[in-house]
Amino acid sequence: MIKNYYKIPRAFDIFGNIALVKFDKKTSVKDKKHFANNILRNNKAIKTVLEKIGKFKGRLRKQETRWIAGEKTKEALYRENGCVFRFNIDSTYFSPRLSNERKEIADAIRKGEEVLVMFAGVGAYSIVIAKNSKAKMVYSNEINKEANKYGRLNIELNKVKGKIVFLDGDIKRIAKKIVKTHPSTQKKVVNVENTRSLKFNNGSIKDIPSKFDVIVMPRPQLKDSFLKQAFMLSKKGTRIYYYDFCKQDEINQIVEKIKKEAVKVKKKIKILNVKKAGEIAPYKYRIRVDFKVL
Repeated sequence: MIKNYYKIPRAFDIFGNIALVKFDKKTSVKDKKHFANNILRNNKAIKTVLEKIGKFKGRLRKQETRWIAGEKTKEALYRENGCVFRFNIDSTYFSPRLSNERKEIADAIRKGEEVLVMFAGVGAYSIVIAKNSKAKMVYSNEINKEANKYGRLNIELNKVKGKIVFLDGDIKRIAKKIVKTHPSTQKKVVNVENTRSLKFNNGSIKDIPSKFDVIVMPRPQLKDSFLKQAFMLSKKGTRIYYYDFCKQDEINQIVEKIKKEAVKVKKKIKILNVKKAGEIAPYKYRIRVDFKVL
């Protein structure tokens, strides 16, 4: 029996076959084991229980976990929105709490639009959009090599090969390369043959657009907004879905930051929507700001 109930978490995250629990520091190993075994007994789909022992770090958004009970694995198989994702809990980033966000954005994509997803991780946003919308093509950008490896696997698992192009690497470098290739045009495309330094998964895809109809930015908690790169790759009519993190009384500051960045690059924008996309800590929220380039 667990003696110190106040130390036991009220909830935990489920990544398909893996439950991830954040315990109080004072919780004993015995109590952790007891709680973990209860999870396994009461949830047949869960095969492994891990303990979260570190926060997500840096732009690669890696975390540290510890095995508590069940099968000794850190590779998850997770399903949502008619899609399936395989990934490593420690070496790649994935949030099941963003499932509704991914579907909401996929529903907003119009037929024939070309979509860029920055900070795509293992391809969650990219694949949900590709599978649940009539987008012409989805371009998936991620700097984490391990995440890109899983992203390619997930494309195969979801049978969306030919609908997604990977743009591996730093979006700052990629954006500069695209602009350098087309410094004076809004309409031409970047030919893959001229961008060999960028690891594009070409397949039957021959060209990369220089501007996108939609840009999705589920960015990590970093000081850099990456709005400069988004504006570089936008055109008149481009819709941008920008994520940030702040307290309740700082939401207006996020909106003002976006407006200031637009002014710097001489872009006019219209704010379409501002919403809370989840509470990430007490009184701290993930914010999504939808805006359009005029």
